[in-house]
Amino acid sequence: MPSTLFVCTTNLCRSPLASVFLRQIVAHGVYSSTWRIESAGTWATEGLPAVPEAQKVAHEHGLDLGTHRSRCISADLLRPFNLVLTMEQGHQEALRIEFPDVAERVYMLSETAGVRANILDPIPGSLPDCRRVAREIEEWLRLGYGKIVDLALGQPVAQARRSP
Repeated sequence: MPSTLFVCTTNLCRSPLASVFLRQIVAHGVYSSTWRIESAGTWATEGLPAVPEAQKVAHEHGLDLGTHRSRCISADLLRPFNLVLTMEQGHQEALRIEFPDVAERVYMLSETAGVRANILDPIPGSLPDCRRVAREIEEWLRLGYGKIVDLALGQPVAQARRSP
């Protein structure tokens, strides 16, 4: 079963958006009914809803973040995921250091497309800032989709498809 955990800082905007976008992308695919897609934050306060701007952006894409509640990363949360995708290099480095047993499964989202680029936090920010971040996330998901699928299925890095 493919599994992906998205990680940002507070789990209030970037990682929740990435999770609903990936769910939308895989909705009609081979793994649509079995793919586990979730999100968490490195410095999240448990139980908060996504920020209004993220909820609005999701709604503009026909998606719903209304039931999202933030949660903080932990070893137990990380353990079952084949792939952990972070929004920034600092998230990736922190997870690899704090949780070395899953280090080989932690990538920046942009890395799946062969690039190392941070997706900057739009909080606090405006609706246009959140829309910009959503476009970035969608683009990285599209460009890295083949490698995301391979890694989410638990394929070793050497066997994972190279993104164009």
